[in-house]
Amino acid sequence: MIVEPAPAKLNLALHVRARRADGYHDLETLFVFCRDGDVVTIADAQDDSFTITGPFASALAAAVTDVVPADRAGWADNLVTRAADGFRDTFDVAQRHAIILEKNLPVASGIGGGSADAAATLRALARRHGVSADDPRLIAIAARLGADVPACLAGRTAFGTGKGDALAPLDGWAGAPVLLVNPGVAVSTAAVFAAWDGIDRGPLDPADPIGGRNDLEPAARSLAPEIDRVIAVLAAQPGVTLARMSGSGATCLALFETVAQRDRAAAAVAAAEPGWWQMASRLA
Repeated sequence: MIVEPAPAKLNLALHVRARRADGYHDLETLFVFCRDGDVVTIADAQDDSFTITGPFASALAAAVTDVVPADRAGWADNLVTRAADGFRDTFDVAQRHAIILEKNLPVASGIGGGSADAAATLRALARRHGVSADDPRLIAIAARLGADVPACLAGRTAFGTGKGDALAPLDGWAGAPVLLVNPGVAVSTAAVFAAWDGIDRGPLDPADPIGGRNDLEPAARSLAPEIDRVIAVLAAQPGVTLARMSGSGATCLALFETVAQRDRAAAAVAAAEPGWWQMASRLA
């Protein structure tokens, strides 16, 4: 049995530069990762199976389309199973696997849950079958699965350009206390990008993400006005150095100077809005 973490992915800044002919957008973003998130477990099995557990299991299961070939009754169409199928096809693996996804992160929340889960599945299968984590074939599978999956596969701070899959590693954020807050609203990434106003507001300086912005915030706020309240509550907390929406939302992040300040903020948010989801962590 192999257990692989699927940490939450955050965008400290996200500049959308232009729409591309292939349907994606040219981006400049600073990817960072939490020390906490979902968990993927794989084990050898006679037949493939995919099980979802955790606090957001039912929300994810509702979005999964069952695919039931005669010999794969436990399989389903999900980024995790697509990653497993891609690995099997690429590396000609006959072994079947039982995969368990512990879903701790909200679904459709801008913190890379699905991408992180797919990347963790690839890492776990690579460990099981003796494939190097930097094997170009593994990275190619990740790129086919989605624009954020290569960054999640690497799992380290990086400046992303192109679709977000051209990565330049960076240092300097490890250990920073962070609080994630989601108002309980799922936001469609496609809908947020469709609502982006198309204006290029200039490049991102990877050395100064706090001075950057998230160009998708206005579009996401128009679809989920609750984001306004989340950012306002986080920005008002003592010790906060950055309060911003991550990715396409609706999860927002706040960085703090100290763990104690983060924990006091978490208690204050819980008291003010007990229905909001939150996760206190540190950057990896």
